[in-house]
Amino acid sequence: MRERKGQARRRHTEAQERRGSTGTKARGRDGVRPSRTRLDQPRAPRRRLLPEYDPESFGRVSERIARFLGTGRFIVWMTVIIVLWVVWNISAPAGLRFDNYPFIFLTLMLSLQASYAAPLILLAQNRQDDRDRVNLEQDRAQNERSIADTEYLSREVASLRMGLGEVATRDWIRSELQELVRELDERSLARDPGGEGRRDETT
Repeated sequence: MRERKGQARRRHTEAQERRGSTGTKARGRDGVRPSRTRLDQPRAPRRRLLPEYDPESFGRVSERIARFLGTGRFIVWMTVIIVLWVVWNISAPAGLRFDNYPFIFLTLMLSLQASYAAPLILLAQNRQDDRDRVNLEQDRAQNERSIADTEYLSREVASLRMGLGEVATRDWIRSELQELVRELDERSLARDPGGEGRRDETT
């Protein structure tokens, strides 16, 4: 009995030591267990420092701007604004001028416009290229389907022609019937050679 009690105590102490070792392993350095990542739930989105935007809506706006930049209306309005700018800064009183003769501010505005217009036009072109690529892929798939359909129909027509070649036509049946009638007439004449004379007398 004493030996059994001693074995039970040893087992109990070993189990406690195992629990303690696993607890120390599972816990971190601070004594706090780290939170486990659950696989049955999606991860929380990471925080981003940059603001998020919808690329599709941004692309649509950029296409509209690029289309407006490529119209005659934009050129007319730009010419009118530049002419008014230059005339105002030349003929207006000195206190009301905001951009004197070298027109540095006007040059800065035009350079900013060009620097923004070029990427917008490139973005619109890239979107158009993507649409053209998708359309080409769809046209290619449609052409492949139409080619497969035509090949299938041509095989079916060829099989129908081969089947119709073995079918008895009306002319063939008529010729066979005529040959049978001739054979019957010849047999009847061979059996009854005077039958033809009797037919002539009756007629």
